[in-house]
Amino acid sequence: MSSSETPALTPFSAAFSLFRARGWLFAGLTFPLVAAVAYQTTRPTAVSAPLPLDLTALAAVAESTTTLTTEDGPASIEITVQRNDTLDRIFRTASLDLGTLAELRRRPEVRKALDLLRPGENITLTHQHGALLSLNRQVSDTSTLSISREGDAFAVNYIENPLETETIGHRARIETSLFEAGKQAGISAPVIMTLANDIFGWDIDFALDIRAGDEFSVLYERRFQDGSYVGDGRVLAAEFVNSGKKHRAVWFESADGKVFGYFTPDGSGMRKAFLRSPLDFTRITSHFNPRRKHPISGRIRAHTGVDYGAPSGTPIKASGNGRVQFAGRKGGYGNAVIIDHGNGITTLYGHMSRFSRNARGGQKVAQGEVIGYVGSTGASTGPHLHYEYRVRGVHKNPAKVVMPRAELPPSYLAEFRAEADTLIAQMNLVAPSTGAQVYAANR
Repeated sequence: MSSSETPALTPFSAAFSLFRARGWLFAGLTFPLVAAVAYQTTRPTAVSAPLPLDLTALAAVAESTTTLTTEDGPASIEITVQRNDTLDRIFRTASLDLGTLAELRRRPEVRKALDLLRPGENITLTHQHGALLSLNRQVSDTSTLSISREGDAFAVNYIENPLETETIGHRARIETSLFEAGKQAGISAPVIMTLANDIFGWDIDFALDIRAGDEFSVLYERRFQDGSYVGDGRVLAAEFVNSGKKHRAVWFESADGKVFGYFTPDGSGMRKAFLRSPLDFTRITSHFNPRRKHPISGRIRAHTGVDYGAPSGTPIKASGNGRVQFAGRKGGYGNAVIIDHGNGITTLYGHMSRFSRNARGGQKVAQGEVIGYVGSTGASTGPHLHYEYRVRGVHKNPAKVVMPRAELPPSYLAEFRAEADTLIAQMNLVAPSTGAQVYAANR
């Protein structure tokens, strides 16, 4: 380039020249305008695609709706449902015809699917100048509501997209903790919680009874949709070897749907009248001991229950069905709840930080229902739950009480055994002590 030629100026080099020629003030006033021109000349061209609308910012929604509406063709809007949103509000915000919404709501096969919105879900609307052309909303994991205009009416369809189910087995050996063993074997936390709470929680106290060297196997479903993993499904069979004692369970649901739950291989129900522990995965800080030295007074004083150490606020569950006999302040127990389970059996839960709404005098509670939260009220040296089990006023060791099981009705035994034998055989294919996964079956 010769010295007589003047190089072309980019927007930014032009701003710099202005700065040199006119000084700080002029350049300072001019630069934002030049920068805006540069941005317009360099930004990528927008593509035509549905845009999400945040209904919590009405001005932004109105602006986005206006931007999407075109002179010549329909516009598509994808809306993410916010808390307390309704379709009426969505239609108003997007400037859509409310008469169309009223027409659709009059159709019984549509109304429920339209009105029960869930925060976080997406609804896709197509319209032209405010007239609705189509609406799509996923109403469940496997079904999508599709509404489309056909002339002066609307066609309504439910498009099914079923889940594919795969059965998988794992085996794990406990060295440090149940969760760590599960994690190393590739077992998800929800599956582990099912083992502890829904299957073996009546036979094994997972705070007191777990030992290094214990092993467990689990056969469960994994769910996929269009080839993508969705999540884990039902646990179908499980085995837990605790201190050398083997516990086994299988899921059974009768063909008529009247009987379902987890049962031992011989048909005894896993569910019992009482849970072994009213807390999930805690540690025992003090056992049932008639001659324990009290940690505050130092005197020999019977410890008539079990203490479970846990962080303040940990939920406390009713160990069995019953009626709240007492809920309030009770001496050294601090905030306490007593539940009457009938047949002379009561349970006590002490040192709570606060009560749940379920823990009111005279109110019925179900097994596993949260009645309060761990605290350190009363004569307590730290956050924990004091739990007592009494039979006609006599304290019993909760860890040793024998709980009766519910039996499978005899008329279902043949159906149950056919399914149980298949599940047990599949679970036996899981390699022992390796933590490796084995695909037992596909559905």
